[in-house]
Amino acid sequence: MSVDGTWKITVQTPMGAQASTVELVSDGSALTGTQSGNEGTSAIYDGSVDGDTATWKVDITRPMALTVTFTATVEGDTISGTAKAGMFPKSSFAGSRA
Repeated sequence: MSVDGTWKITVQTPMGAQASTVELVSDGSALTGTQSGNEGTSAIYDGSVDGDTATWKVDITRPMALTVTFTATVEGDTISGTAKAGMFPKSSFAGSRA
């Protein structure tokens, strides 16, 4: 299943649920796009796709400057996985195509 498209996701963080919109574009095994949330819009980087699995990173500045690494599995029109923010433990996320 293609990861390409716009996704509305919610990450279950220690500070509460954080919603964002992720736009993913694959080119072979490379993945690019943007992620938008309360802190604004950031380009994703170091993205890759392998079958139904996608990984990418995004930098956030609030509540503190961190790099968040996402690992996702796409099943039809749903996406789920984990987000690892810096030294914090992994948080789960889930969402669907917008």
